[in-house]
Amino acid sequence: MEVINLGEKNSVFNQFIAEIRNIDVQTDSMRFRRNCERMGEIFAYEISKTFNYHQVDVTTPLGVKEMQLSTEQPVLTTILRAGLPLHQGLLNYFDQAENAFISAFRKHHKDGSFDIETEYLASPSVEDKTVILSDPMLASGASMVVTYKSLLERGTPKKLHVVVLIASTQGINYIKRNLPDNTTLWTGAIDEELTAQSYIVPGLGDAGDLAFGSKE
Repeated sequence: MEVINLGEKNSVFNQFIAEIRNIDVQTDSMRFRRNCERMGEIFAYEISKTFNYHQVDVTTPLGVKEMQLSTEQPVLTTILRAGLPLHQGLLNYFDQAENAFISAFRKHHKDGSFDIETEYLASPSVEDKTVILSDPMLASGASMVVTYKSLLERGTPKKLHVVVLIASTQGINYIKRNLPDNTTLWTGAIDEELTAQSYIVPGLGDAGDLAFGSKE
């Protein structure tokens, strides 16, 4: 599995990562959502470079220009609810894409442990298609793997791109072991520490709550 960390190189992308981490900026949920969306747009631009292209004649008012355009549109897939702003950023650029939505949640046990379960899937066929699976945080990696396995009910993708804003080292190692070899992980930062409750440190907190408000 290839891992591409956009935060390794200095760019405006790092400004957005800094703001979604910053507890003072986080109080503005609109800005948090917009920053996630903007980073989704940057990821989309970078991923588009990996697609296949073909020549198309484009007619202008004054003539014809040969252009290289993509031969494919991906299936954009996200995990409800936290993934929605990042998904929207990807959709802003891949505006002809098909879309899939999966509900995943932590089912807690009395001993403090939990399992990841899915209960809702709305998706087109993904058979032999390029899938971009996005979620703001890659903590333990369990949610991403369970979500991908649920998506297989709709077929087997030819290529999988996983897009996250922040990943833990443990989560990266887990999906390397449990996702197919034709997977590329795109992330904005990699943090080393993961708590017993599977929260990334320093991370940013709960992305869903920051984007949409706290839940019971």
